[in-house]
Amino acid sequence: MSPDAGRPPRSRSRGYLNPDVVLRFSFWTITACIIVAVFAAVLAIWAFTGTDALWRTVATCAVIGGGTLTFAWINTIFDRGGH
Repeated sequence: MSPDAGRPPRSRSRGYLNPDVVLRFSFWTITACIIVAVFAAVLAIWAFTGTDALWRTVATCAVIGGGTLTFAWINTIFDRGGH
């Protein structure tokens, strides 16, 4: 009898890096960008910062979030073939 008998088959991971770690990293990075953007928007509403700071913050968060999503997508392209 095989030592793997009775175990569910392992799913093949995809990507060069661990997809679960990349997914968690992407989620928390995008979450942080959303929190920073909302915080900057609230400060702008209360006239603590000018509108220029608001749009720079939103643009920065959009670039960081987009880069994180792109990284997660590229990671899945570099499939290691189950190694």
